[in-house]
Amino acid sequence: MAQVTPAISKRKESLGSKVFNVANTGILLIVALLCLLPFVNIIASSFASTQEIVSSPFIIFPRTFSLDAYRYILSTPTIFRSLWVTIFVTVAGTITSMILTSMMAYGLSRPYLPGRRAMNFMVVFTMLFSGGMIPTFLVVNSLGLIDSLWSMILPIAVNAFNMIIMRNFFQALPMSLEESAKMDGASDFLIFRKIMLPLAMPSVATISLFYAVAYWNTYMNAILYINDSAKWPIQILLRQIVIVSSGMQGEGMAVDVIPPAQSVKMAVIVVATVPMLLVYPFVQKYFVKGALVGSVKG
Repeated sequence: MAQVTPAISKRKESLGSKVFNVANTGILLIVALLCLLPFVNIIASSFASTQEIVSSPFIIFPRTFSLDAYRYILSTPTIFRSLWVTIFVTVAGTITSMILTSMMAYGLSRPYLPGRRAMNFMVVFTMLFSGGMIPTFLVVNSLGLIDSLWSMILPIAVNAFNMIIMRNFFQALPMSLEESAKMDGASDFLIFRKIMLPLAMPSVATISLFYAVAYWNTYMNAILYINDSAKWPIQILLRQIVIVSSGMQGEGMAVDVIPPAQSVKMAVIVVATVPMLLVYPFVQKYFVKGALVGSVKG
């Protein structure tokens, strides 16, 4: 039996293609550096000494490392209390939002659901129009949620955009899976919990990251609904720290040595940003797939 060897032809890359690849790589590197340099400057400035902050407006690598800004931020025990408040709001809010969003998205993804089109329209309508700040405040107040940590969770528990992405992900799953499970006697909730939800893990991880970032950065709801400083999230306390470091009066700060306001502001940005950056690598492998699959099928 004669052995047939397939002919492999190598197409030479043209000069124009080589120039394009080099130019494209160079442009992308420049864009990446432009995006990275401001964050590098923020981290470097947060560790820079007082003299360097005053003499150099843009720092890439500090000549002398100083922890004064971080000592100033951590000088009050209230920051740890605020950190725990933020952690609770982030964890409890993300779990609550994912339970409500995933169940609503799965229900609205089923073509046999009565009134599905009307409910989908109402969801999309909330993306364009909302009741506004005052009606929302009146609802929160009437529910007795003022000065409650749940006032930072329940008003934003379901995001319409996130729900639509997850709904589209469920719609992309084959209906034959559900039909087979129903033939075996599985209920709708069992199908959702045991079959559909595990298959939707890329979308779940992506939407969970969206919700976690939103709850971690919660600011306006805390301003509106939280009057007790003991229940301030980290973002509100960091705002007070920046106010005090700028020479203004703030609550909850009692320190004698105040570093430069610019250094404190940079350290505040690092403290508020790094925790979410540490979470991202764990869900990064799901991020692109979950966002793309949920956004393609309408």
